[in-house]
Amino acid sequence: MNFETLLYQQEGHIGTLTINRPQALNSLNETVLKELKSFADQIKLNKDIRVLIITGSGEKAFVAGADIKAMQGMTPKEATDFSIMAQTAFNSIEELPFAVIAAINGFALGGGCELALSCDIILASEKAKFGLPEVTLGLLPCFGGTQRLPRAIGLYKAREMVFSGEFYSAEACREFGFVNRVITPEELLNEAHKLAATIASRGPVAVTKAKQSLNTGIELHITEGLQQEAVLFGELFDTQDHNEGIGAFIEKRSPDFKGE
Repeated sequence: MNFETLLYQQEGHIGTLTINRPQALNSLNETVLKELKSFADQIKLNKDIRVLIITGSGEKAFVAGADIKAMQGMTPKEATDFSIMAQTAFNSIEELPFAVIAAINGFALGGGCELALSCDIILASEKAKFGLPEVTLGLLPCFGGTQRLPRAIGLYKAREMVFSGEFYSAEACREFGFVNRVITPEELLNEAHKLAATIASRGPVAVTKAKQSLNTGIELHITEGLQQEAVLFGELFDTQDHNEGIGAFIEKRSPDFKGE
């Protein structure tokens, strides 16, 4: 896959996607958003991938937000279309059928914070800063922030972050509940790969269905969510991975999952 603003590497079952606009702190313009959507559409068909890591190029930023200069002079219709383009791209990341880990190496502001929220797990450098500063520009978070953030940390804390537009440390965001771990900058990617390797060693079909149960179940009444959980559990009994996992447990050996 060749992109203008993205770099992609794959080692075994683990892929690493890097937003690569370091001169602009990896800010999101139309090109980046279109390429993210195209990337997601392609990578979801890759049967070898079990975990994707997303990070930013350089030491300063994961993604420092949307490209503000690119938004100057937009009409209301153009602004709405820009928002929908970004939401569509981030939805495509969120809906990937495998685990997605955000490795936040610096600023994750505005669209960068919203991109992180579309991932399944967030690991952050001690130097990382999060925030939704759109109100300081007379705007509001429009790449999913007003929807995903309250689902992640609750409405009241989300209101504080959105209304204030302030920046928050990685440790504060871990306490809020949407950053999983805070790691030294030097070890961030190593730790992301360690976690990715652990997840990749598990039954990939099981991880896919667990992700489906978690992501859709949270929007359902618990009765419907439990019913969905039971159905997905039952579906796994029709997979080779299920036979391998149980067989390996009984035989006291490590399973060799094929994703079938």
